[in-house]
Amino acid sequence: MVDYQEIINKYKSYDINFNEELVSKAIEFAVKYHGSQIRESGEPYYNHPIAVGEIIAQMCLDTDSIVTALLHDTIEDTKLTYDDIKEHFGLEVANLVEGVTKLTKIEFIPENVRQAENFRKLLLAMSDDIRVLLVKLADRLHNMRTISFVKSEEKRKRKALETMEIYAPLAERIGIQQIKTELQDICFRVLYPKARESILNRFKNIATDKDHLVEQVVGEIQSKLQENNIKATVYGRRKTPYSTWMKMKQKNVGIDQLSDIIAFRIIVEKVEECYQALGVIHRVYKMVPGNFQDFISIPKSNGYQSLHTVVIGPLLQKIEIQIRTIQMHNIAELGVAAHWRYKQGDPDSSQCSEYAWIRELLSIVEYQNDPEESLKNTKLAMYYNQVFCFTPKGNLVALPKGATVIDFAYMVHTDIGNCCMGAKVNGCEVGIDTKLVNGDQVEILTDKVKTVAPFWENIIVTGKARSEIHKTLQVERRKQYIKLGDNIISKALKNIGITNKDEALVKVCNFLKKDKDSLLLAIGNGSLTREEIVKHVTPKKGRLSSTLSLLNFNRRKKTILQQENDAIPIKGLISGMAMHFAKCCYPLPGDNIVGIINKGDGVNIHTAECDVLNSFKTTPEKIINVTWDSNKANIPFICKIKISLINKPGSLAILTSEIAGDGANVINFKLDSRNQDLFEMTFYIEVLSLVHAKKIINNLRTKEVIHQIERVHNN
Repeated sequence: MVDYQEIINKYKSYDINFNEELVSKAIEFAVKYHGSQIRESGEPYYNHPIAVGEIIAQMCLDTDSIVTALLHDTIEDTKLTYDDIKEHFGLEVANLVEGVTKLTKIEFIPENVRQAENFRKLLLAMSDDIRVLLVKLADRLHNMRTISFVKSEEKRKRKALETMEIYAPLAERIGIQQIKTELQDICFRVLYPKARESILNRFKNIATDKDHLVEQVVGEIQSKLQENNIKATVYGRRKTPYSTWMKMKQKNVGIDQLSDIIAFRIIVEKVEECYQALGVIHRVYKMVPGNFQDFISIPKSNGYQSLHTVVIGPLLQKIEIQIRTIQMHNIAELGVAAHWRYKQGDPDSSQCSEYAWIRELLSIVEYQNDPEESLKNTKLAMYYNQVFCFTPKGNLVALPKGATVIDFAYMVHTDIGNCCMGAKVNGCEVGIDTKLVNGDQVEILTDKVKTVAPFWENIIVTGKARSEIHKTLQVERRKQYIKLGDNIISKALKNIGITNKDEALVKVCNFLKKDKDSLLLAIGNGSLTREEIVKHVTPKKGRLSSTLSLLNFNRRKKTILQQENDAIPIKGLISGMAMHFAKCCYPLPGDNIVGIINKGDGVNIHTAECDVLNSFKTTPEKIINVTWDSNKANIPFICKIKISLINKPGSLAILTSEIAGDGANVINFKLDSRNQDLFEMTFYIEVLSLVHAKKIINNLRTKEVIHQIERVHNN
């Protein structure tokens, strides 16, 4: 039988005022709806929310927070619904419970990118109401306190790793040192039991000497402060096993070489007494230069205030001393929970300063010059890998950093991506190549007649967008090749006197077991050989042999974008870095080349004459020396050439025939301009090397249909 009053009395023992009737009702709901559910320890499940409620009561939070703690698992694990909670406990509690439920559903995967995503989601969730996070931390703390009952060692370690990587840093970030310290110690016990036991044993061996030192220092400080009429509480404490272990790792020393495993705190009543006490300490003990920090004048972003100093104490031991007021101490131990306590009753509490650090954090993470240094003990550095934006309806869309409007459109839906023409970002119209930043609200603008353009592949970063664009372009290219194949075969058959094209194609289709579209596609992309056409249409008509030479494109498979690492024809790359060939200068084997390191994008290979290099004159460290690997440079590369073509019938056929005859393949071309005499065109052809490209260009220069031709080195 659950004694509700005993639970209420335990909560009240923490010097907290709350609505006893509402809390009793929440306890009743927890017991009723969790019913016969059992935890792995064998105890009733409802003991867990009751324990979480006690942790919240220890933080001296409000009635709604305690009720939320008691009901935090009901939406996920019982028949109780959001609407039920709203009806019996009000809208605010219902929203808080739902917020905790959302955090609970976030799955932890021990990979950096996903951890960053989870961390970000936690931040977003708690920015609405900090109490959501406080209840979740209390929930995690009680689960870790009882983790020894979890039978699976793998599950224990996974939960401990998740707690160490996500929840302990969060507790530290919002200033709740009590929870952070306990979580770290429990995780340390689960993940590194032998190391923790070793440190505890060493603590026992040195306890006598250290205890004597603590008593001596506390006595000296207390006496000197009293002499100066400063009323204070002074005590010493030993660093935790986990913090001691971390210092041993950071300094690469044994525990006997650590000089600061004991720390002292001086708690005074007034702010001015903090500085008076500091003066006394520096008169009694010699200060260690470079170790004084004033977090009272400049508080930490989570509200933490204290004076820190390190001095040489008795026996020439370095000792750390922290000086703070009672209120500062409460905030140091309970962080934003203490803020909440001090701010209760403020009608504008939703705008209290304890929320500001969360929003400031988002700005700090996005714009700080050296985040790795300032955030080195948290997982916030991983946050740089992603940006989070919103749809007009408020749905969250996670994207890699550097993602554009096009990436966002494809994340919403493929059809929206395919007809994207721009967007409204935060109400302002922008282009499809606009890069998005955290918090952007994005409304995609579409046009049903809009089609995917090849250059889109150069302005996207997500795999989904790249895959969908590639798929759409393949479909479009297939249509174009079929149309081109139909034109080619029609002219070819007409030239040898065959007027019934369909009948001729049926012969080839029957023999090759291809449908008509597949046959025309093969002709259009150059994979169908001259011999097959000659053999199955009119083997005796030699004119076909010469006319259909333009079909023999010797098409090569487009593998350049799918090459495995062992086929990369570049020497001098940094191990493990991605590599891309620049699409501004299209380097070819035989060109002088350089590599440019782009953060988050690997190494881009450019020709040594590329105009892009001018923008790296002030950052030469980003340029690396690379060369071609002649043993591997046997894959096709894209060569971009500009051609002025004489405007007369058959000139394009002659051009493509000559390119095919030189063993190259036209993968794309576009008409830049035209007049009565000339077509100005850009061709993208696949070649094997610079020598191969020069051979093709020199050959084309001899043709009457070519007015001018040159390779393009820069866009």
